[in-house]
Amino acid sequence: MNKKVGYAIALAAALALPQFFYTVFLMKLMCFALFACAFNLLIGFTGLLSFGHAAFFGGAAYITGHALKSWGLSFELGILAGVAAAAVCGLLMGALAIRRQGIYFTMITLALAQMLYFVFLQAPFTRGEDGLQGIPRGKLLGVIDLSDDKVMYYVVLAICVAAFAFILRIVHSPFGTVLKAIKENEARAISLGYDVNRYKLLAFVLSAALAGLAGSVKTSMLGFATLTDVHWSMSGLVVLMTLVGGLGTLIGPVVGAVLIITLENKLGDIGSALASLTGWEWFNALGESVTTVIGFIFILCVMSFRRGVVGEANALIASWRGRKAANAGHRPAPAAGTARASQPSV
Repeated sequence: MNKKVGYAIALAAALALPQFFYTVFLMKLMCFALFACAFNLLIGFTGLLSFGHAAFFGGAAYITGHALKSWGLSFELGILAGVAAAAVCGLLMGALAIRRQGIYFTMITLALAQMLYFVFLQAPFTRGEDGLQGIPRGKLLGVIDLSDDKVMYYVVLAICVAAFAFILRIVHSPFGTVLKAIKENEARAISLGYDVNRYKLLAFVLSAALAGLAGSVKTSMLGFATLTDVHWSMSGLVVLMTLVGGLGTLIGPVVGAVLIITLENKLGDIGSALASLTGWEWFNALGESVTTVIGFIFILCVMSFRRGVVGEANALIASWRGRKAANAGHRPAPAAGTARASQPSV
């Protein structure tokens, strides 16, 4: 019940945020939060570390952008084209990668993603290093004009909420239970009769499709797609967001995405504000040291907050509840005379 209340409060806050913050930045946050949640479905609940998720994110971005700009498809059909392309790519990459485990699985996904990167670098429709520009938003269902940022915000919010609900359903389904069993003890899952490779492949395809949805929405919202979206550094970024937020938690990737993307885009403003408050001019240089600051946060998280922000918060809450329950269970018993005072004498 508490989780439902928390989700309701978060949704209410998201509905009100455009009144106070820049809507395009908020939409970017939601797209990367969805990307991190899609990645977390694979690593956090299945135990598979993919270093090639930029292929799905950026690949879907290019396909959606080309479909909207060159093919003239509607907004929803362009999104579906990008998601379908990401799912097919995930099926092909996953079928090869799941044959190996551990670091070999990770390196196969990285190698395949880099191959796709060079394809997009040389393909004529991607415009090479210039990227796709001027991608129209179009109209939703041919009626709702998406050129208005606030209208687009609520459409993106609806898509991200629906995708998050889908991930929530996957995690709490029998399928999700099997994925957790594979992560905890794959040999035991095999001994129980589960076709582990089939479950891994399906999880990989679902994660790829959701990552593609994030890339498609981002491209249609911003109006461009570049090689940065499909570069290996984007895969590293989503790993960082998930680790900082908390592996294996539902809200952790969202928190991690908000922290990392906010630092990437607003660190200069934060540094200027700190400089004006403290009088220390060196804070102004923070905007030029985004990579250094994010790297420091990553090291701090790995060294001190192994479970991420949300993971550590959950651990603290569980510890507090445990101590509270222990204290309630060890209350001193009343004195013998007090206990018998109300008993009738014989």
